[in-house]
Amino acid sequence: MEENVIYIGSKPVMNYVLAVVTQMNGDTEEVFLKARGRAISKAVDVAEIVRNRFIPESDVGNIEISTEEITNNEGMQTNVSTIEIQIKKD
Repeated sequence: MEENVIYIGSKPVMNYVLAVVTQMNGDTEEVFLKARGRAISKAVDVAEIVRNRFIPESDVGNIEISTEEITNNEGMQTNVSTIEIQIKKD
């Protein structure tokens, strides 16, 4: 697992904001937020909170969206949307 990647899940938004701020205050020049499904909106919230409130000199870089095919418990294929947001220092 890469050190500058934060996977967004079910924790509160501020937990992920703190993780981004901690990495950006260290040596890391860029952090990637990865989320899928319902966590996508939380990833966008994290990026905006970091950019607007905590690290104003940071900016959103590349945003990649895609679809993953996953198999659920019944063995059926389901499509899940994914997003990767790059946050970088200017």
